[in-house]
Amino acid sequence: MASIRELSEEHWAGRGDLVHEHHPVHSRFPWGEEVAEGVLVYVSIASANTLDTGDGLVMLDTGGQFDADPLHAEVRKWRPKDRLAAAVFSHHHIDHVYGTAPFEREAADQGHAPPVVYGHADLDTNFDRYRRTQGWNTAINVRQFGLADIPFTFPSEFRSPDVAYRDRLTFRQGELTFELRHALGETDDATWTWVPERKVLHPGDLFIWAVPNAGNPQKVQRYVGEWATALREMAALGAEVMLAGHGLPLLGADRIRSALLDTAELLESLETQTLALMNSGASLDTVLHEVTVPEALTDRPYLQAVYDHPQFVVRNVWRRFGGWHDGEPDNLLPAPRADVAAEWVALVGGVEAVLDRARALADGGDLRLACHLVEYAVLVEPGAKEVHALRAEIYERRSEGETSSMARNLLAHAARSSKESKRDLAGGW
Repeated sequence: MASIRELSEEHWAGRGDLVHEHHPVHSRFPWGEEVAEGVLVYVSIASANTLDTGDGLVMLDTGGQFDADPLHAEVRKWRPKDRLAAAVFSHHHIDHVYGTAPFEREAADQGHAPPVVYGHADLDTNFDRYRRTQGWNTAINVRQFGLADIPFTFPSEFRSPDVAYRDRLTFRQGELTFELRHALGETDDATWTWVPERKVLHPGDLFIWAVPNAGNPQKVQRYVGEWATALREMAALGAEVMLAGHGLPLLGADRIRSALLDTAELLESLETQTLALMNSGASLDTVLHEVTVPEALTDRPYLQAVYDHPQFVVRNVWRRFGGWHDGEPDNLLPAPRADVAAEWVALVGGVEAVLDRARALADGGDLRLACHLVEYAVLVEPGAKEVHALRAEIYERRSEGETSSMARNLLAHAARSSKESKRDLAGGW
C-alpha cells in the first residue's frame, strides 16, 4: 500500500481517485504516519494530527467517536509514553471532537494531568444546537452518507473546550507555539492553527482537497467571503506542511500557497458572481444556472466537486444575502406541492402519461428533468409500485453520474427509498 506521502504526491498530480477510493470525506484508511519530523497524521473520515513538542503531545483535531481507540493505538505506536498535553478542536463537527477520551482515561490511570482542550467560544453553542436537533441531524446524515441500511443515531454528548477564545489565542507547549485564529467558514466557530517553529499549518475544514464544503444543502449557514479571507491569511505564512481537515497532508511551501490561493479565488468568484446577479434583480433559478467556476480552476485536482457542489455554494450565498425566497412569486405562499402535482398530472392526462414522458427523458439523457416529472407522479400516486420502480431507476441512474458525493448520496437515498415504496426513508414519508 502506498504511504500517505506517496498518495499526496499522486493526488497533487491528479492521478488519485478522489471521487471514490480516496474520497476526502470517506474513511478508506485509517492509519497513522509521520509525514514530517514530529508530526503524525492519522487519516480517517477526517484527519487527526499529533505534534511532538518535546514536552508532551498536542493534537490538532481528534477524529470521531469511531476513531478514538484506533487513533490512540496509532499515537501510542508512534510515541508510547509521551502524555497528551493539549488538543485543539478546529470546529464542532462530530468527526473532529471525540479522540481525547482514551488519553483522558490514561491520564487518570497514571495520575497525571488530562489534556487541555482549546476551541472557539461558540463550540458549546453549536453543541447545544446539536442536542436540540438530534433527530434532524440523524436524518440528514442518513441521507448524506448513505446510512439507511445501518443503525445510526446522531450523538448528544460532547466534550466542551477547557479554554475558549473569541478572535485569537496563542499557547506554548514544550518547544512549540500554537497560534489559534478564528475564521468564519464552513462553521461560525472555525479555528485554524499555525505552528511557526515547524512551519505547520492546520486549516481544519477550510481546506479539504475538494470544492469547499460551503453550500451543504442540509446544514446551517456557511460564510464564503470570510472563508476566502482566512485562506489568503494562511497563504501568506509560508507553511511547509499543511494538515488538511479532510484528505491528505500537503507538503511544500509553493504547493500549499497555490492550493490556498486557488481555493480562495474559487470562493470569491462564486460569491461575486452570485451577488452581481442578485443586485441585478435576478431570480435564484437564473443565478443557479449562470454562475460558473472560473475556467482556470477547473483542472485543479484539489478543487473538484467530489463532496460539495458549486451550485450548493451559490444557494448558500443566496440564503445569506437574500433570504429564503427564490424570487418566484408563486413560491412565496405556495399551495401544497402534492396539490400542484395533481393539477399538472391531470392536465397531461394522468400518471401513466407522466411516467411515459419521464422514461423517455431519462432514456434520452435528460435525467434532471426526468426527476422532476417522476416526483410529480409519486406525489399523486404515492403507493403505486410502477411509479416507485421508475423513480428508483431514474434517481439511481442520476446518482451514478454525480461526482459530488453529497449530491450522489442524496439522489441515491431517494432511489433507495422508492425501493421500499417511500419518498424518504430517513423521514419515514
